[in-house]
Amino acid sequence: MGKFVNKIALYLLFLFLIVLFASVFFFVQKDKEEKLITIGDHVIENFRMGRDYETVDLLSFSMALSEDGELKNALINDDETKGYEILSNISKRFKKYTHLKSLRLQMITPEFYIFARSWNEGFEGMPLWWFRDDLDALKKNSEPKVGMETGRLLTFKATVPIRSGKEVLGYLEVIKLVDEFVLKLRQKGIELFVLMDEHYLEKASLMRDFPLLHNYVIANRNFNQQLLNTIEMLDWDVLMRERYLYEDGILYLKEPMYNGSGKQVGIYLLVVSSEVFKDFETKEEKISFFTQFSDDDIKKVVNAWENPYGSFRDLEDKEVIELLPKLHKEDQEELKIKAKSILRQYSKEELIDIILSQKHKEKKIGEIE
Repeated sequence: MGKFVNKIALYLLFLFLIVLFASVFFFVQKDKEEKLITIGDHVIENFRMGRDYETVDLLSFSMALSEDGELKNALINDDETKGYEILSNISKRFKKYTHLKSLRLQMITPEFYIFARSWNEGFEGMPLWWFRDDLDALKKNSEPKVGMETGRLLTFKATVPIRSGKEVLGYLEVIKLVDEFVLKLRQKGIELFVLMDEHYLEKASLMRDFPLLHNYVIANRNFNQQLLNTIEMLDWDVLMRERYLYEDGILYLKEPMYNGSGKQVGIYLLVVSSEVFKDFETKEEKISFFTQFSDDDIKKVVNAWENPYGSFRDLEDKEVIELLPKLHKEDQEELKIKAKSILRQYSKEELIDIILSQKHKEKKIGEIE
């Protein structure tokens, strides 16, 4: 009888250890899964803000350039050569002195034909409407728009009307390759694959030699080839179905890619290595991985484009400051007093924004007190 009790006790102990081990394993796995989800959510949140920052930056730049008087005169005078000269010079300066290294500029007629572009001549009069579905929105309201748009290439595009009064003379378009954004993320340990739906290859003639990943075209030329070989071995159906996929210490995250009209044109695939997890886990403050600004700062920047007066607080301030240099010297004195009174109410940061958003023909050296 004693042996039987001992045997029962042994079985119960063994069963208890199995249940205990299974419980520990379950909770460890659950804790690991929750941690992965938390990190994944933070990466996606930062990615969205970074992407929005890119588009807002592009839109702000295009809106400032659309007010250029020389560009308007080129359109009014139908001077395509002058248009090319202006755009080319602007592009060269910004590539030299700013972070916009893949910047491309083009002017479009109201009928959506190329008027001039910064990167080459000889395409004047070429129709854009046949491979640029996103331009249809401009037929209805001629409002500024920005987004990741398909075309002959998949790029960030900001398109802004150039107006003379209420008349639309044409459109200014600022274009930037996605590769620069990919590099920003890479510097923070995040690899990005920008995947365009293969369907758009019908019109994307410059992307027909780009590599394919399942039913998607890899739009960024600077993708990580070694990672691509690993991704090709993943269970793609699981990755597309689930929020994330974690395998061999690497976290794969997917995010839908929408154009400016809200239509999905592909997906973003983000790859996060285990080394990056520690960086996210140890951060005491939520800092966006694409800049040195806090998340709150970036949200303010992303929302800033909704202000129709640029860096000015209202339309009257904007008109007074922009009118001043257009007057003859003898007519400027009274307006100068008003302009100074207006600008004294602005903070140093606001004044810097105003200066940076204006186009100057001469170099200004100085410090704002």
